[in-house]
Amino acid sequence: MGRTYFRKAALSAAAVGLAAIAGSMPGWTRALFDSSPLQEERFAILAQAVGRDRWKLLLLEQIKARPLCWEERQDGLMNPSLNSFDFTGICSRYLDSNGYSLRTSGKDADKRYRLGLKQSRNGLALQAMDSVQGDSTTVARANNVRRDKNAFVKLTLEPGWSLERRSYKGRTLSHVYFANTTPINTLMKASKAKPFKKNLIFTASLPKPPSAPRRGRLNRQRGPIRLTVIPFRP
Repeated sequence: MGRTYFRKAALSAAAVGLAAIAGSMPGWTRALFDSSPLQEERFAILAQAVGRDRWKLLLLEQIKARPLCWEERQDGLMNPSLNSFDFTGICSRYLDSNGYSLRTSGKDADKRYRLGLKQSRNGLALQAMDSVQGDSTTVARANNVRRDKNAFVKLTLEPGWSLERRSYKGRTLSHVYFANTTPINTLMKASKAKPFKKNLIFTASLPKPPSAPRRGRLNRQRGPIRLTVIPFRP
């Protein structure tokens, strides 16, 4: 029992050490880790309302079939049912950059690229953002957006994006990637080149010509037409 515990502790410490090295040596790290695809139906990409206008990203994983870690409500929001039972060994939570990150074209993205949630009138978008240049590309989005502190908004991955698991020398780690086979710079350039879609389109038209008087009105007028006579004054 003791040996098993210390062995797990050693593996966990090694994983933390690799993560620390990853942050300090980005060029070497991108070639250090591998990844493998995940069954995305076992995951939920969720946004939690924080304060008056902020959002927090979290990722839930259903390890065992029952009980459910999240449930959809009638209004389309997700109920965090894992809070009602001891979810140890049943659900996994990934709450910050220690649990998830970006991976594009088979490499870990540089630390300058970060994940963030942005709300607009078109909905809520999970974006990969360049903290230096300010560019971004959408990773996942949600159209049904309501702020409810007791529920989550579920996001759907955009085409080309998937979830993958980090691995090191054949050993699977707990870290999850938002992955795309296209380089991150190419994705951001493509997002920047997309034309702006206007929600409202205004068209100008010429005023309508005055309509001709109806015959019926003329026919109803009977008798002589009275004219105003202005007397002549020399």
